Formats: sequence, C-alpha cells, structure tokens
Amino acid sequence: MQTIYPCLWFDVVAQEAAAYYCHIFPEAKITSQNSMVTMWSIGESRFMGLNGGSHFKFNEAVSFVVTCKDQDELDRYWNYFTADGGSEGRCGWCKDKYGLSWQIIPAHLGSLMGKSANASAAFMKMNKIVISELESA
Repeated sequence: MQTIYPCLWFDVVAQEAAAYYCHIFPEAKITSQNSMVTMWSIGESRFMGLNGGSHFKFNEAVSFVVTCKDQDELDRYWNYFTADGGSEGRCGWCKDKYGLSWQIIPAHLGSLMGKSANASAAFMKMNKIVISELESA
C-alpha cells in the first residue's frame, strides 16, 4: 500500500508548528521528531514538517481544507488560525502564523451555494463564512 502525505517546509520551527497544529486539532499528536524532521498526525492524516531553511515560503497554491459541522466549530478554527500573526482572506480562506493557507468551511457548503444566486453573492463578500447568512440569502 502506498502512503502519501505532505511535507511542509519551515525555516527552523517545524517542531513548534507541529505542536501548534496538535494543539488546534483535538485528535492530533506528534508521532516522532528530531532536529530536522517532525512527524504528526491529525486523525488519519499524516504530516511531516522539515526544518529546511529560509529558501521557500508557503503560498496560496496549496491549502488545507477544514470542514466544520457548525458555526461554533468554524469560528473556533478560524479564530485559531487568524490569531497571533495569522490573517483573513476571502471566502473562508485564511493563513496561520506560519503563512500556511487554510480553508475553513461548513461541511454542507456545496448545498448552501447551490441554494440560490443570492447565497453565492453573499459568500463572495465574506471573509469568515457565516452559515446563517448563507442559509437566509
């Protein structure tokens, strides 16, 4: 069986970043670490953080999607990622303090967007997604 997982290139903070992500996601844990590489899991998903130096930076070409069951969960993840140096983007996109892009969306976003053109128009104006506003659009 082939296993595929992302390797995230950090300058020198791979261990710090792994601990940060494991703090955010309740089902996460660090599985191994040394001075160069830290491995962690979030649920069934595996990740590797590499202390590779300052040569490369994250950009929006790669993002991780977090599907949320309700507004409280969506708010919690949004607040974690945008705090302490993170930033808000449009349509549920944000960056964490390391510059990694995340999409924080309701699990039923597809059905909300298919509801009406008004829902799509409301979505395009949002940074953090507000589920009740999409439902009432």
